[in-house]
Amino acid sequence: MRQSAETALRKLDPSVSRETLGRLETMIETLLHWQKAINLVGRATLDDVWTRHILDSAQLIPLIPKGAKSLADLGSGAGFPGLVLAALRPALDVTLIESDARKSAYLGEAARRMALPKQPRIVVSRIEAAAPAQADVMTARALAPLGQLLAWADRHRSNHAICLFHKGKGWQAELTEAMKDWEIECTPQPSVTDRDAVILRIGSYRAKDLRDR
Repeated sequence: MRQSAETALRKLDPSVSRETLGRLETMIETLLHWQKAINLVGRATLDDVWTRHILDSAQLIPLIPKGAKSLADLGSGAGFPGLVLAALRPALDVTLIESDARKSAYLGEAARRMALPKQPRIVVSRIEAAAPAQADVMTARALAPLGQLLAWADRHRSNHAICLFHKGKGWQAELTEAMKDWEIECTPQPSVTDRDAVILRIGSYRAKDLRDR
């Protein structure tokens, strides 16, 4: 499974080096060690971490604007996609926002063991209480309904930011519901790991006036 995931990863990003793959392997080793103590990912996904988590996170790479300088991952948890993207795009200033102290400790150890050229900034805080990240790219995976994600991201995005949100089978209903409160410029991108899932690429958006709701 790792070999097929690596092949798919290289198609997404031909520049992936052996060193980067080694860093991702170190991340998985750290994840499996910490998983014994705290629940970071679903047990059913542990046999296929490379596809279910690494490749699923890496598929964001082609969607990140070339001029982006910073990225904020909301509710980072096990580091998907934030820590994976920090490995694949080492020039990015990456902020990982996670309220759970134990998961934040895992993220710190994983980042150190991966020996990333630029260590991510780990913020132990609730998203709505953290200092604004002013990021060019906002990410979140398996975290909250779209409307809530937009509210949280609004605090942390720069003026020209985009949002890249993983969404599953019910994404259309979530988008419809979110559009009741938000004017959204949104393009769904098919997921490379799940035919029922998408990546929602959201450009500009703003809250609707009360009279428009």
